[in-house]
Amino acid sequence: MLPSGSHDTKRRQRRMGAKNGNERNHLCSLCGKSFKRKSTLNVHKRIHTGEKPYQCTDCGRRFNNKKSHELHRRIHTGEKPYQCTECGKSFIQLSAFKGHQRVHTGEKPHQCTDCGKSFSQLNRLKVHQRVHTGEKPYWCSECGRGFSQLNRLKVHQRVHTGEKPYHCTECGKSFIHHGSFEIHQRIHTGEKPYQCNECGKSFTHIGAFKIHQRIHTGEKPYQCNECGKSFTHNGAFKIHQRIHTGEKPYQCNECGKSFTRQETLKVHQHVHTAEKPYHCTECGLSFKYRSVFKKHQRIHTGEKPYYCTQCGKSFSELTILNVHQRVHMGEKRYCCKHCGKSFSDWSNYKKHERIHTGEKPYNCSQCGKTFTQNSHLKKHQLTHTKNKTTP
Repeated sequence: MLPSGSHDTKRRQRRMGAKNGNERNHLCSLCGKSFKRKSTLNVHKRIHTGEKPYQCTDCGRRFNNKKSHELHRRIHTGEKPYQCTECGKSFIQLSAFKGHQRVHTGEKPHQCTDCGKSFSQLNRLKVHQRVHTGEKPYWCSECGRGFSQLNRLKVHQRVHTGEKPYHCTECGKSFIHHGSFEIHQRIHTGEKPYQCNECGKSFTHIGAFKIHQRIHTGEKPYQCNECGKSFTHNGAFKIHQRIHTGEKPYQCNECGKSFTRQETLKVHQHVHTAEKPYHCTECGLSFKYRSVFKKHQRIHTGEKPYYCTQCGKSFSELTILNVHQRVHMGEKRYCCKHCGKSFSDWSNYKKHERIHTGEKPYNCSQCGKTFTQNSHLKKHQLTHTKNKTTP
């Protein structure tokens, strides 16, 4: 039996140990983790047993500890006890409130030791560190794909379940991602929040805006290893690679013809249906191809979106701008095999060739006279209309 003084010493040591936070006498037999209090160990054990004794009476959700249950209850009661004095925003949890305050102070106390990037919240640093470690702790049970974040796994799982929780009240279309839903809504609202400082053009989403900016900067970050050609966006780069691989993943069910691009297949399918889905509301003309329809609309609007950076002249079509730019570069790629004269424009080259061949493809329906150029025919036809109007 120990003397009473020894008992007092042991009690003092336990009290001192508790004050210093060093005592962790309660050990979990399943994972080896230790705790200061037996009550905390008992709560921890529920992770292993799956026990969730606290149930929400509003939605039925269960929790393994009282604190998580109480925090969850605030979702239903609307209680947000932590309010920011800077902007008035309120929060359910103290940790979320403290993290928010750093928005105003600019404090980012959590730094990545690999790249030096700093974060306002510890959980964001932990997620970021997976970029360096390659850790993907969240796995899809359907396809085995791994994710660095739980929320990304949950969004991915909708691909398998078919769940589309975001519904547009305007047209009824549904979406897997909230971001895609918000971008879609701008079709109805007409909102284009991303504006180019160079030309004033606006965009509904930031991805298209960033790609557009490369037109002005000349940046082409995607380069083909086969031929060295560079591209402003990844989609065009991937399609280009199929030229080298020979891949044509889009096949026509009618004739079996294959295409490198889905858009080209859709355009091709109009050959079988004779469908002309693009209708001009100004003049009633219909078109098979969207690209042709858009060019046609510029006749009515007078829009000339393609500008020459050398002289400021504008054009309704990109191909016409490209031809025009050869004037500044002095490039004349079309050479006459008869006399050696060179031309920067294919149409001018073809007109010139007719001097040598004698070809006159433009025929007057009134008198049968033929011409080398369409403009000459139109000028000639005016003589017939004048004769009809003259008394």
